[in-house]
Amino acid sequence: MFVGIDVSKARLDVAVRPTGETFDVSNTPQGIAHLVDRLQALRPELVVLEPTGGFEQPAVLALAERRLPVVVVNARQIRDFARATGRLAKTDKIDAAVLAQFAEAVRPQLRALPDPEQRSLDALVARRVQLVEMVTAERNRLQHTRNAAVRANIHAHLAFLERQLDQMERELLRAIETSSALKMRFDLMVTVPGVGKVTAATLLGDLPELGTLGHRAIAALVGVAPMNRDSGQIRGRRSTWGGRSSVRRVLYMAVVSAIRCNPVIRSMYERLRSAGKPAKVAIVACMRKLLVMLNAMLRSGTPWMRQAA
Repeated sequence: MFVGIDVSKARLDVAVRPTGETFDVSNTPQGIAHLVDRLQALRPELVVLEPTGGFEQPAVLALAERRLPVVVVNARQIRDFARATGRLAKTDKIDAAVLAQFAEAVRPQLRALPDPEQRSLDALVARRVQLVEMVTAERNRLQHTRNAAVRANIHAHLAFLERQLDQMERELLRAIETSSALKMRFDLMVTVPGVGKVTAATLLGDLPELGTLGHRAIAALVGVAPMNRDSGQIRGRRSTWGGRSSVRRVLYMAVVSAIRCNPVIRSMYERLRSAGKPAKVAIVACMRKLLVMLNAMLRSGTPWMRQAA
């Protein structure tokens, strides 16, 4: 049995393969409890959902607590799979059927769900990103506004947002300090010149796999691994694709800093630029280098050393 669950704010639409059974429940504690009971009776091999802005989390946690094999799959994978199978129409029931078919055909790998500490850190990191985006938006508006009353209002709002951002960063660091496992990983990462507290905290929240995968897998997961574009005798230009944009953003800023203060990253950047590589290509290559270094450090539990890097 393979189960697909399409999640909305009010309802969970469920499809089962190969029986073709469908049903729906409300996205409430009572509805989720009923869903879990029905799925436990079915004993499915895999239950697949896609992220829906957090509305999927109560169902995912309830399924995991009852030891049902649940996995949350990247939404882009599901859309591409639906197109490949000719499913162009889109309704909640169709989406649930596509998810069930994807589960049966692709068999995505089960991954351990984050523990409560990790979920709390994820929420704090996500809120910090939201505050940064709001601060940036208000600063952009300020540049294009000449009305004195509007400028005063924007300045007041910016001051409030910046206070909130400072408070959120303190909360983020406090959450790391209170967890021995997170604190150990955090302390290792900040030994790298160019990797500051915000970068390390964001990596802990948005890339918990860091230190558990090989260097190729972690680079592909983040989206800094060059992908081949070859066909026949044509050798296309390599480029990066997909991955976690939030992690790439902090890696980019870390590399900009590391080019000035980290001898390993600076040497690599200068070598690539001397070889004629565009600045953007050189920076992405340095992002991958920095990521691989951090991954190796966390796997081995050793701080940064220039000789080892």
